[in-house]
Amino acid sequence: MNRLGMRSFRARLTALYLAFFSLLFLLFSAFLYSELSRSLTARVDETLASEADTAAGLLQDEYQEMKGDRLLAAHEVVSDMKLHSDRVEIREGSTLLAATARTAAGADDRVAARTVQVPGHTFRVEIRASLEPVRAELALVRRAILIALPLLLLLAGAGGYLLATRSLRPLGWMAEQARRITGSNLDTRIQIDHAAAELATLVTSFNELLSRLDQSFETMRRFVADASHELRTPISVIRGEADVALSQPRSEAEYKESLTTILDEARRLSRLVDDLLNLARADAGHVRLQTQDFYLNELLAECCRSVQTLAAARRLTLECRAGGDLQFTGDEQLLRRLIINLLDNAIRYTPSGGKIAAVLESSGGTVQLSVADTGVGIGAADAQHVFERFYRAGEARSRQDGGFGLGLAIVKWIAESHAGAVACASSPGQGSTFTVTLPR
Repeated sequence: MNRLGMRSFRARLTALYLAFFSLLFLLFSAFLYSELSRSLTARVDETLASEADTAAGLLQDEYQEMKGDRLLAAHEVVSDMKLHSDRVEIREGSTLLAATARTAAGADDRVAARTVQVPGHTFRVEIRASLEPVRAELALVRRAILIALPLLLLLAGAGGYLLATRSLRPLGWMAEQARRITGSNLDTRIQIDHAAAELATLVTSFNELLSRLDQSFETMRRFVADASHELRTPISVIRGEADVALSQPRSEAEYKESLTTILDEARRLSRLVDDLLNLARADAGHVRLQTQDFYLNELLAECCRSVQTLAAARRLTLECRAGGDLQFTGDEQLLRRLIINLLDNAIRYTPSGGKIAAVLESSGGTVQLSVADTGVGIGAADAQHVFERFYRAGEARSRQDGGFGLGLAIVKWIAESHAGAVACASSPGQGSTFTVTLPR
């Protein structure tokens, strides 16, 4: 088979079908030939046995009629019988009393023998037949098989090719439809009418793959659009401040004010780029945890102390319930960022005079870290999307608060990278509670 044929699934399927049919036909032919040979040989044996019984009975009768003349009785039996066998012999001991015309005995001749007892004598009657007629019939069968084999293989090959072509035709339709699907029409789905169960499963799986790709492309497009928007804002501010500062001579205080604004926006831009790079590395699987043993309660206490000044500036009450020593194995720096992001999120969206509580608890083989606030809260429709990148729930969570909409996405990634999960429970106007569950 040439290389093109090897690459053709239809040709390979036809070849496999033809090989299986050939093997099946050969096995059937061998079984049929064996059974026919056994049946013909058994029929010869039955005929010989019947003739031997008949000859033995005639010998007893002729011996009595010939009044004990054994030679005459033996000749009468041989001459009176109408035999289909090749040779009949009647012996007394080693003496041959009578026999049919002698023919050459074959090594595979079939023989049936009977012993006849009369007063004073013991005769042995042998009926012998050649298997040459059986071999001739089997030769005809072999010839028929050899003649029929190529014809049947030709028909089987043609039938197998047509069957393979018909079976693979829906795959061709699928390939043609899939060829027309591009990045601009990922909402198109494969349609195969009256498909077999196996093909229906394949079509369903392929359509589910298209759905996931469509969702991924949509997420990527939205991500790029949101990232571009977030990057454009600080870049526009930096360019605007620089243009204003350079448009005419300024005082030292004015230059300092412009540079301060530029520095603040550059810092925001740097944080955004760092967050985007971290998420991109996480998506690509290039971030490896730097695990070590540390006390999670001490880490929570440190994080609360680091944001205490920011909470006090907003006149918020920050309560930290870290509990006793709780040893944990994980990436301390990533978990520190997780806690800081949760606390920063709570501080941003809690009005002045509100309360924030960070609680660490351990039960069984899990650790639960919850950050609750009395802030603006999140609606039920938005709660399931708050961990998406660049997502902001409602008017209260706008860009003017300084966030990029990546903090909770990073929290989710860090929790999942530690084989944990994060959940949000919130109601508008009644605050929010974010709970991170980690295995110990």
